Amino acid sequence: MELTQSVLELIRKASTDLSPDVEKAILDAFNKEKEGSPARSVFNTIIENIRMAREQSTPMCQDTGSLIFYIDFPVGETEKFYKEAIHEAAKEATSLQYLRPNAVNSITSKNSGNNIGINAPYIHFRQWNKDEVRIQLMLKGGGSENVGAQYKLPNSGLKAGRDIAGVRKVIIDAVLNAQGLGCAPGIIGVGIGGDRVTSYILSKEQFFRKIGQRNPNKLLADLEIGLYNDLNKLGIGPMGFGGKTTVLDVFVDAQARHPASFFVAISYTCWAFRKKSMTIKNEEVTYD
Repeated sequence: MELTQSVLELIRKASTDLSPDVEKAILDAFNKEKEGSPARSVFNTIIENIRMAREQSTPMCQDTGSLIFYIDFPVGETEKFYKEAIHEAAKEATSLQYLRPNAVNSITSKNSGNNIGINAPYIHFRQWNKDEVRIQLMLKGGGSENVGAQYKLPNSGLKAGRDIAGVRKVIIDAVLNAQGLGCAPGIIGVGIGGDRVTSYILSKEQFFRKIGQRNPNKLLADLEIGLYNDLNKLGIGPMGFGGKTTVLDVFVDAQARHPASFFVAISYTCWAFRKKSMTIKNEEVTYD
């Protein structure tokens, strides 16, 4: 097993082959819209785009996003081995045009040209007591990243208190403010609690879930379902053209917080919900 080539294939799949759960959600949304409506036309274009990207092995979107990796690996292995393989795979994927060069130096504004820079790709390592390696990849688009938001409760302007009702109010406000930007219909990831950094981290980690996968906490699962129904009643629709589907799903999770702080972070990803994973066990690689 050659790790660099396996990661390269993971990147190619994430960029060009939409996951079945997301594709089904988009097809279901298409079937809900009226014949001849702008929303149905947008979904028809999206579905054709998905088909062509898969058949031609080309990116679904011209913005191939920032690369975010989560690696679970056995105790005792070295992070350096995985980091080097990921960097080489990212360079090759850029050369093969599975990725657009998206790593820009924030001080000089110079693009590295190969998706490599400080914290690019972003790699989060976690050790676990298994004899296998799992590498998860998310390609996070810039447009959808721009409509993410973080709120501090209580919020007097929204009359949102430090409770589930207040959390619900700020999530709805964030989607209303997006108004189709970020290439709706989107998927909403929410992180409740933590500090300003960890609330955003938790919100993005929700994107490794599959469509329809509910939080095991019933209170949060009910919040996810209720928000999914309510947000789709806003009428914003795909690309803001109006319609019955504004979000494809809502994922919420919570963590401990400081008594003085109550943050709610809302991350947004576009319809091109690009996430894939690979598992390595006994030198065999499988993709999901």
